[in-house]
Amino acid sequence: MEYIYKPRGVCSSLITVELDGETIKKVEFMGGCSGNSRGISQLVKGCNARDVIKRLRGVRCGTGQTSCPDQLSWALEQALAQEK
Repeated sequence: MEYIYKPRGVCSSLITVELDGETIKKVEFMGGCSGNSRGISQLVKGCNARDVIKRLRGVRCGTGQTSCPDQLSWALEQALAQEK
């Protein structure tokens, strides 16, 4: 199932997540830094969502309070909650 998350405080406007249980099948960012977003998406593909949440939660971009990786952790948390 596909989950759509509206990130806050970052350049990306949407994050789409597809899970197979707790395994990340696909992540897509709309907007933001294309290379970084594609790189993050490829790095997390096939990983356990809970592990990725632990690694990415709290990552900041510059002086901002959040980042696209941090927002991905929130998107994954929401997706896992909806999986139940």
